[in-house]
Amino acid sequence: MAQFGYTMMTEQSGPRELVDDVVAAEQAGFDFSVTSDHYFPWLASQGHAPYAWSVLGAAAQATSAIRLMTYVTCPTTRYHPAVVAQKAATVQLLSEGRFRLGLGSGENLNEHVVGAGWPAAQVRLEMLEEAVEIIRALFGGDYVSHRGTHFDVDNAKLWDLPETRVPIGIAVSGQRSCEIAGRLADLVIATEPEQELLTAFDRHGGGGKPRIGQLPVCYDTDRDAAVERAHDQFRWSVGGWKVNSELPGPAAFDQATEYVRPDDVARAIPCGDDVEEFVDAVRAYTEAGFTEIALVQIGGEHQRPFLRWAQDKLLPALREL
Repeated sequence: MAQFGYTMMTEQSGPRELVDDVVAAEQAGFDFSVTSDHYFPWLASQGHAPYAWSVLGAAAQATSAIRLMTYVTCPTTRYHPAVVAQKAATVQLLSEGRFRLGLGSGENLNEHVVGAGWPAAQVRLEMLEEAVEIIRALFGGDYVSHRGTHFDVDNAKLWDLPETRVPIGIAVSGQRSCEIAGRLADLVIATEPEQELLTAFDRHGGGGKPRIGQLPVCYDTDRDAAVERAHDQFRWSVGGWKVNSELPGPAAFDQATEYVRPDDVARAIPCGDDVEEFVDAVRAYTEAGFTEIALVQIGGEHQRPFLRWAQDKLLPALREL
C-alpha cells in the first residue's frame, strides 16, 4: 500500500508556521513529511525561505511519529558534504530515527549565493556522486580523509551517530542520475510520475527500494480561487527541470513564466475540492510504481483547511489506492 506525505514548503511559510503545520499534518494522519531546502523562493509571491535544517530540528522535537526528510538538499555548493553528513546525523538523533536525507544536484536559484559559480549539469552530477560517497563514508563512523576531483576532507569524523543509519535518497531526472541513485541511494526521489526513471533506477541496483514522488495540489472550496493561487505561486512548476535548474532568482522565474496561463496550471495541478480529481492525480504516481507520494498544498496560509479536508476526505480516499 502506498504511503502519503505532507510537504513543509519553506518557500511559502515562516519557520514557526512550518513546524505548527507539520504537527497538524501528523495529527491528520499523514505518514511522512518532506521539507524543501532553499535559499530563495521560486517566485516573490511565495515570500519565504527560512533555513530548512533549523525547521527540521524544531519539527523533530514537536512531533513524535511522522517521518521527516529533506526534499532535497544539495550537498555540493552551498553546503560541504561533510557538513551535510553532520546535520543529517544530528536530525536523526533528534527525531529518534525518523529522518531520511534526500539529496540532489541542486538549482542555481539557491546555490549561486556563495559565489562559487554554477557548473554544467554533467559536472554537477559528478559533484553529487562524490559528495554522496563522502557522506556514506562518514555515516560509517570512522575517520574520513578524501582528496577528490571536487572535494577535500581532512580527517573528519562524526562524533554523534544515531543507532539507525540515515537512509539516503537521491533525486533523479535522467539516466545518469538514475545510475548514481541505483548504486548509492537507499531510495529514489522524483517530481513527476515517470515510470522510465524508476525502471532505470531498478536497472542500476534500485530494485525493491522505496520510491518517493511529489505532487503540488491547491485545495480550496472556491476552485477559481485555487486556480488563481496556484498560478500566482506555482506556475514555475510547469517548466522543465533543465530550465528551472539554471534560473538564478525569483525575477528570472517570473519572466520565464510570463506567458503561462491559469488554465495551463489548472491542467497540471489539481485545484478545488473534488476528491476524485486529487485521487486521479495521485493514481498516476502509484501506477508508475511510486511507493510514497508527498502532497504540496499551495499557499502558506491555506494549510489548515487543507489538512482538515485531507483528514476527513482525501486521505481515506487515497488509502483505497
